[in-house]
Amino acid sequence: MTDVLRRGRASLALSFFAQGVAFALLVTRIPAIQDRYGVSDALLPAFLAAVPILAGVGSVATERLVKRIPPSRVLRWSQPVVLLALLGVGAGERMVELAVALAAFGLAVGALDASMNMLGVSLQRAYGRSIMLSFHAAYSLGGIVGASLAWVGAHWDLALFVSYLPVVVVLFPAALVGSRWYVDGGGESEVVAEAAGERGPVVFKVLLPLCLVMTFAYIGDSTVSNWSAKYLQDVLGSSEQLATVPYNVYMVTTLVGRAIGDFGVRRFGAVVVVRGGALVAAAGFAVVASAPGAWVGMLGFTLVGVGLCVLVPQTFAAAGRLFPGASDVAVARLNVFNYVGFLIGSPLVGALGDAWSYRGAMLVPMVLVTLGYARSFAAQPDRYGDGHERPRTADVGRGSNGL
Repeated sequence: MTDVLRRGRASLALSFFAQGVAFALLVTRIPAIQDRYGVSDALLPAFLAAVPILAGVGSVATERLVKRIPPSRVLRWSQPVVLLALLGVGAGERMVELAVALAAFGLAVGALDASMNMLGVSLQRAYGRSIMLSFHAAYSLGGIVGASLAWVGAHWDLALFVSYLPVVVVLFPAALVGSRWYVDGGGESEVVAEAAGERGPVVFKVLLPLCLVMTFAYIGDSTVSNWSAKYLQDVLGSSEQLATVPYNVYMVTTLVGRAIGDFGVRRFGAVVVVRGGALVAAAGFAVVASAPGAWVGMLGFTLVGVGLCVLVPQTFAAAGRLFPGASDVAVARLNVFNYVGFLIGSPLVGALGDAWSYRGAMLVPMVLVTLGYARSFAAQPDRYGDGHERPRTADVGRGSNGL
């Protein structure tokens, strides 16, 4: 099984990497997409909100699909759709074509995110130690590559289709070949199918604190993903070329944090790591809101990346430890709140920016990422998860005043 697990871990890391590239290429070229399709600032939040809504639908559908087919099969076919939808965003000319491409992207991303994290949680259980952050580090590395390619496209004034086509040509076959070695959870879906009717309400009740942590984390993440380029360009007066840099810097810091984060979890425990991350992220948003210029703004986004990078992987890992016999369902439901955070974060920042100021809007994620339920990560001895302990349901229910 050792070779099988190693190949499974490598192939899943490739999937996370490819998704990071695709998502970064989309979000860092939002100004160019606006210009190509003539999307107004007033209409932009609606387009940004449609993607997470449809992604949530895709995640819910995945919860049902994995009762009949393994998560690896969902991932195998959703990832190519994401890449083709990205190419469609660059190829269209009319707003209706943009809407169709973004709809396909959103639905496929929901299935992709849910199935990737399902496989990650089951692999972590098989390994017997914390490895979840390493998968999300691969996603961050992909984000760096994607943001760098977006910078090249903006620097050379390349058409979106020209920027996207080489990436899709490379990643499409690589993802299909890599999918041969995905490792499923070994019958976990059948267990879920038998137990879902009995444990469903209990699962959501116990998951709720983790759902809040996921929501707050993605409000912060969506603020960086969807508004950092526009914030630097419109508020801090940077060039379009420089405006692609904050997301790249953000992804670099998340890569570093996640690359070493598993060691931190094993040494100090998830509670300490999550609390520290939330405080650093809040400080980063404070710097962004008060930045006098583009370079200080990028420093703020750097701090945000350092803080937020550990929250999401540890939340998925905690869900897997809570429900070792039903982790596919738990991860799929938790993943929906990924998109709830995006759905709330992007329109909220845009609306506050138009009605008040974008500097003031940056204070919203600053406040929210300091809120949550740290005891969602509290633990007692158990053989599952990161090799430390298993969360206590009682602690999950009580919560606390901050991360």
